[in-house]
Amino acid sequence: MELKDIVKALKEYDGEEVRIMEVCGTHTAAISVNGIPSMLSDKIKLISGPGCPVCVTVTAVIDKLIELAMRDDTVVLTFGDLIRVKGSSKSLADAKAEGAHVKMVYSPMETLKLAREDKTKTFVFAAIGFETTTPVYAMVLEKAIEEGIHNLKLLTSLKTMPHVIRWVVSNGGGLDGFIAPGHVSAITGSDEYKKLSEELGIPFVVSGFDGPQLLMTIYALVSMKGTTGIKNMYKNVVSPEGNLKAKELVNKYFEPSDASWRGMGKIEGSGMILRKEYEEYDAGSFGLDEDHMPKGCCCASVLVGKIRPCDCPLFGKSCTPDNAHGACMVSTEGSCYNYFVSGRK
Repeated sequence: MELKDIVKALKEYDGEEVRIMEVCGTHTAAISVNGIPSMLSDKIKLISGPGCPVCVTVTAVIDKLIELAMRDDTVVLTFGDLIRVKGSSKSLADAKAEGAHVKMVYSPMETLKLAREDKTKTFVFAAIGFETTTPVYAMVLEKAIEEGIHNLKLLTSLKTMPHVIRWVVSNGGGLDGFIAPGHVSAITGSDEYKKLSEELGIPFVVSGFDGPQLLMTIYALVSMKGTTGIKNMYKNVVSPEGNLKAKELVNKYFEPSDASWRGMGKIEGSGMILRKEYEEYDAGSFGLDEDHMPKGCCCASVLVGKIRPCDCPLFGKSCTPDNAHGACMVSTEGSCYNYFVSGRK
């Protein structure tokens, strides 16, 4: 079927309503950038799920990073988006303005260089993310051990997809299909979703990030409504078994754990933590479960698809990308941010 026919079919679709969730922040951004919602029938609903790592990080993690950054001998290293996410009372950016030692990095590998060059400081890297980034953190740790670098530690808030997808289906309700995360699937493999599809009775389609492939993915999911199964539209990157070397490296340094998600609480088996034999490299990641949502913020409901970002009473008013109240408006992968910049309703 040619793309023009798929576009026509999606715009003219007049069957039962189909609710499709993407669980990848990059998909959320790509859907907005490509103007895909405007190409769909009103009966095809796209819903952003908990696929933005910054958005699902609980406030206790931010508070711990701030506590560490206030120490004279400690520097907290982080990616840009996380700096602006508020903890229980302030963000890392606020703390930096008050004298905390916070430095933005563009690659986890930068942390090794900084730790090598200044032995008088302990460098704590905010290691947040999903299956995509966990192998990189394992590589950093392996390199630090090989070089005998002991002044580099990780504060981890690492999440995995399958268990949170189960949670969303149980607590969000009414979903007819999932756009499986492309980057995550490159590590886990597409087979990761076979058992999940059968268990939940919902189809999954693995997709890349260009507009035409996303449209083909949505068309496939509309066609698969009411069935189970997994299709892989991203075969040039995603194999059935995934990246075995990356998975082996992750399993060497990390093990599964329960994890706390912003607005969702603790979800059993949905995280990764450092193995006990490497605890010297942990900066205090255990027990960081508290989560204080800003007053009036609806991120918890947005993350599981219960409401659209524009249904939040703060959206576009007191909460904008320049003055974000909730994490979903901070990150460029957040659903509120993408609704705002695209003017989506």
